[in-house]
Amino acid sequence: MRFGIMAMQIGALIPKEVSPQNARAHVAGFDHANLVRQLASYGFNPIELGGDLAMFIPHTFAPPAIEKLSALKTEIGVTYTLHLPLWSVEPSTPLTPVRHGSVRAVIDAIRATMPLSPEVYVLHAYGALAAEFYRMRLPETGRALILQIFQNGARESLKTILAETGLASRQLAIETIEFPLELTLALADELDVSICFDTGHVLAGFSGDVDFWDALERCLPRLAEVHLHDCPAYARTHELGYGKDHQPLGAGDLDVARLLGRLERAGFAGPIIFELTVPEAIASLSRARG
Repeated sequence: MRFGIMAMQIGALIPKEVSPQNARAHVAGFDHANLVRQLASYGFNPIELGGDLAMFIPHTFAPPAIEKLSALKTEIGVTYTLHLPLWSVEPSTPLTPVRHGSVRAVIDAIRATMPLSPEVYVLHAYGALAAEFYRMRLPETGRALILQIFQNGARESLKTILAETGLASRQLAIETIEFPLELTLALADELDVSICFDTGHVLAGFSGDVDFWDALERCLPRLAEVHLHDCPAYARTHELGYGKDHQPLGAGDLDVARLLGRLERAGFAGPIIFELTVPEAIASLSRARG
């Protein structure tokens, strides 16, 4: 199995030893390729690049940076996936100008990284606004109507993204996030896109009161990537796991051996990305391989 790690490592972006006075200069000189080289040296491959990095450090996805990242593929054999922007992005919002701007941000990120040939592009098809309405106390009829409106927005956004970038639909994986699993899977089936199964999100109850293993089985036919982290299970606690996901393996209720065994039996060969800090990911990698 191929275990990778996210490149959005706050400790690497702004190390503790950098003073507030020197932070701006440090950010201005940040070298994306050096970070990837370091992460790969720990044994992680592929590396999941974070599209949100461009919000604060625009040069990380500028052509010179992309050239250096591309050179690493040949030099050390590293490969990439790309987590498309999610901060400030609302691909499903019914507010059309905001949705159009969100789509443009996603398309720009895809086009900028195409020279890297990421094997999977991971997208949050629903943003924070959709999650807010999903959890709002509403009459069930009203909730269903509103979620359908967000579903329509996500559908139109994905169609535009695929049409304007020319991506093969299965290269785009929509993640199991804070939105009903039923609607996420229905959208994936309709547009023939892939799924990124996020273990912590499903355990936390973000995708609804669904059994973790049933959710995995339903996602397997379209599974392109796994985001691997632990969380207390909603099925046990009956509390949504806000702030309790993105924990190292063993800190929550994830049966890692059962998960990896099922993926192996299914013939899954896609990326398994630790959404953890480097020390947490190293410890979790040892546990996964133990």
